[in-house]
Amino acid sequence: MELQYLSGVSHTLQTVAFATIIFGACVFLSQVNYRAQLAKLPALVEEGSSEKKRTNYIKYGKQLYAEGYEKFSDRIYRMATIDGVDSIVVPPQFLPELRKLPDSVLSFPKAVDEAMETKYTLLLTDESLLVHTVKGDLTPALARLNPLICDEVNEAMQEEMPACEDWTGIHFYGTIVKVVAKASGRVFVGPELCRDDTYLDAGINYTMEVMNAQRAVKDMRPWLRPFLAPRNHSVKALRQREQQATEFLRPIVQARRDAEKNDPDYQKPNDMLQWMLNRSTDEEKYPTARIARVQLGLTFAAIHTTSLTTTNVLYTLAVKPEYIQPLREEIRAAMAENDGVITSRALQSMEKLDSFMKETIRFDGLGFTSFSRKVLQGITLSNGQFIPPGVIIEVPSHAAYQDAANFPNPEEFDGFRFAKIRKTGSAVDKARNQFVSTNEQNLFFGYGAHACPGRFFAANEIKMILARIILEYDIKNAEGQTERIPNIESGRGTTPDATKMLMFRKVRI
Repeated sequence: MELQYLSGVSHTLQTVAFATIIFGACVFLSQVNYRAQLAKLPALVEEGSSEKKRTNYIKYGKQLYAEGYEKFSDRIYRMATIDGVDSIVVPPQFLPELRKLPDSVLSFPKAVDEAMETKYTLLLTDESLLVHTVKGDLTPALARLNPLICDEVNEAMQEEMPACEDWTGIHFYGTIVKVVAKASGRVFVGPELCRDDTYLDAGINYTMEVMNAQRAVKDMRPWLRPFLAPRNHSVKALRQREQQATEFLRPIVQARRDAEKNDPDYQKPNDMLQWMLNRSTDEEKYPTARIARVQLGLTFAAIHTTSLTTTNVLYTLAVKPEYIQPLREEIRAAMAENDGVITSRALQSMEKLDSFMKETIRFDGLGFTSFSRKVLQGITLSNGQFIPPGVIIEVPSHAAYQDAANFPNPEEFDGFRFAKIRKTGSAVDKARNQFVSTNEQNLFFGYGAHACPGRFFAANEIKMILARIILEYDIKNAEGQTERIPNIESGRGTTPDATKMLMFRKVRI
């Protein structure tokens, strides 16, 4: 009996060992095939160690993408990135054929999962509740909500901006992120909660906490991440933030759900939180903890990107004073035609302001690439090049912005470039040259089915903030500097330097 038992154990161990060897061999052969397919694609940089390529990418990403755009104008190529693996860079001309591919072939959520290490950060990248609420409830309601948002912007600006009776230095980004958190919160959670210290703390700091955790995980060797990441203090901080958000929203969510069930005269609040509850009546599927994470994901997507873009525009305007008076006159005229209120119609008529915003991001957006997707099934492009499954593809958006074929005299900053096109061009030209437009030459908000659904809300909010600043303040750089405050660049990313000050002074009538 004992011999039979030992024989059975031995046979089982042999089977497990054989299966492990087969599995390892399959993985090895798959990797060999993957690398062989990848090696067929031209590389932007052939020479140098992987570490040198990674370091160069961090320091000179902008220049590398520009070189690749010039060298491989009609072909895809591979380039080493900060993660030490090659990504595939695709010229914009291939976007129309790529946008036709389903998510089962080309996945945006999978690309974000890898970039943001969502296995550990738990950032929601494919939450249909959020997307449907933005598209189905927020965007259609903007015409009705804009005056309320504008009132919140005005009140927040009054609270956060100093008097500025004479020239006053302000760290603008730190100021404007508070304004955006309050104004966005007015729509996200309603007028009572948008000024709550707990909500504002989460809105302002959650994005930074996510990025800290993401960087911490990226610094770990991949095979150690399952063991080290959950113990990392930055990752733990995210779990604490999620718990805090859940506890903050729990009584509010429960009170709203109870009132809807028990009070026939209950008037539902008019905010994103309620719209989410309307679309998530299955409380088991959508408990408060999940609603809280969706709200955190909303603040991650909205507050800092809006604040950074607004800061970029002001950094540019500070060294382009010749634009202030024409913009001021346009804003005054738009408000005068709408009873002194910034309505949707007033915002739409601010074409010069819209153009200045768009021209700013042509030079200083928030990254040098767009259209990040993970290839799940191999793709053969119309030029015959094959993209193997498993890679991340991206499009060099900043290089496209500097292409004379897309934008005449691309090296020249023309703040009213797009306003001129909209004034004299066709209906198609007008549609393609707005700040919120997404197409092969305008990739700031993404492209295709996964273009940012909240861009209309963001654009309106940025215009409201800029309109108030331009009407009430003169602006200039600190210490007599005449050059634009340079952005901080690293790899594919670029952001305005939040440590720098701008000078503000109330307009003297």
